Amino acid sequence: MKHITSLIDWDSEMILDLISTASEIKKNPHNYCDALKNKTMLMIFEKPSLRTRVSFEVGMTQLGGHAIFMDIKDSPLGDKESVSDTAKASSRFCDIIMARMYKQKDIMELANNATVPVINGLTDTFHPCQILSDLLTIKEKKNKLKGLKLSFLGDGNNNITHDLILGCAAVGMNISVGCPKALMSQKWVLDIALKKAKISGSKIILTNDPKKAAMNADIVYTDTWMSYHIPKKEKEKRIKLLKNYQVNKEIMKKAKINSIFMNCLPAMRGYEQTADVIDCKQSIVFDQAENRLHMQKAIILKLLGKV
Repeated sequence: MKHITSLIDWDSEMILDLISTASEIKKNPHNYCDALKNKTMLMIFEKPSLRTRVSFEVGMTQLGGHAIFMDIKDSPLGDKESVSDTAKASSRFCDIIMARMYKQKDIMELANNATVPVINGLTDTFHPCQILSDLLTIKEKKNKLKGLKLSFLGDGNNNITHDLILGCAAVGMNISVGCPKALMSQKWVLDIALKKAKISGSKIILTNDPKKAAMNADIVYTDTWMSYHIPKKEKEKRIKLLKNYQVNKEIMKKAKINSIFMNCLPAMRGYEQTADVIDCKQSIVFDQAENRLHMQKAIILKLLGKV
């Protein structure tokens, strides 16, 4: 594992190994407090963030290293300097690079030109660190992954959905995506996931019926209707398009009685989910958020050959 740009090339063994590593780090953090002494991470941000920035920065600190925050608006990247030159120059200073950007092609250009590991902290197309953290959380709550059913309701054509489909297919989880026809997942991503599903025995279903998607689900998952790349002027249009895919009590009743609710956050109560869902006992959204820290520490250590 040289870089992590998406879950396209990840199989069950890789994911389960990383989950095991993250669990060990979470249980015994003191064993890793000097693992990255004198190591530096460059964090490049084109999109805003709470969880990604804080979890990576805290993670590097807890591992004995250091993180540098760079906002693209305060840098020459994309204006006076190319992505490839940024990658080459930064590799001379830092030991690892994490970037949160709009275009997947920019992450790939970073990875293709850097001589140090590159981590995708989010693009419009993929969000691998989030999904790896989510799988860690599900494993903690359900004691397994294979054979579970995850239902995602909302925008099928976004970074969370794409890597969820890939991740679930890899580990043998069934996934049912309930979304409008206008927001179906990209076919090329689905084609890759279906190949993974043949190996793992996973079932992938895309439907326009939210109740069908949620039926007998072990996990109900949703995400914001207004991703960072969606213009604010489209908000009312998006609400009309996605209102039938809101996770509410009626939807949760379609899932299993012991189902859990997930949202990668930030969340808007009254939009993608109701307040009585996200704030109920079935909701594990803050456990989910915390596990970003533990999984990202595992990712960094794995990429740097420290575990």
